[in-house]
Amino acid sequence: MENFIEIKNITKTFNENTSQEFTPLKNISFNIKKNDTFFLKGVSGSGKSTLLGLIAGLYKPTFGDIVIGGESISKLSLKFASKFRRKNIGIIFQNFNLIPTLSVIDNILLPTLPDKNGNLEYIKELLDRFGIYSKIKSKALNLSGGEQQRVAIIRALANNPSIILADEPTANLDKALSQKLIEYFSLMKDKTIIISTHDPFLLESGLGNDFYELNKD
Repeated sequence: MENFIEIKNITKTFNENTSQEFTPLKNISFNIKKNDTFFLKGVSGSGKSTLLGLIAGLYKPTFGDIVIGGESISKLSLKFASKFRRKNIGIIFQNFNLIPTLSVIDNILLPTLPDKNGNLEYIKELLDRFGIYSKIKSKALNLSGGEQQRVAIIRALANNPSIILADEPTANLDKALSQKLIEYFSLMKDKTIIISTHDPFLLESGLGNDFYELNKD
């Protein structure tokens, strides 16, 4: 199978030419196959979140290139990178990043607003599949941790992206919820999933097809 995501000799430096300059990623290269579940391993501070941000097009590498589906996202303007991300990438944040005072459906729809509220029927199907359709009008602040987790996953899936990025998704979960998360990921057969983690429970779950380990200098 051909490579779907290509990380080509990536270096990322922040605060260049200042006393605060630091380089979390140096000369990183690896490839990811389409529809694989791929782990980014490494201790805290090794650059996992930075690399996910680069893949998402949230910022550009200092050197190197990132190619997704044959397109160099590193060369896109921030405007076009944002459009590419909304169409192709869903992000599951470590702390869920739900707005407490908004309802479940509004939290899910918020990132899709530039695309005219996404596909409501598809979103309702997801709510039903994940067992929280009954909470559709509930405010996020009234949800349990497991329910918030499911809303965060559905929000990432709302535009039916081909790529899911998950940043330390089990960091704030107990073992039972972590197992549920693994089960949810295992259902996403038509997605390329990239998970940053140093959680042995997740790494030893059998979920991943491949991995790359980042080292902290």
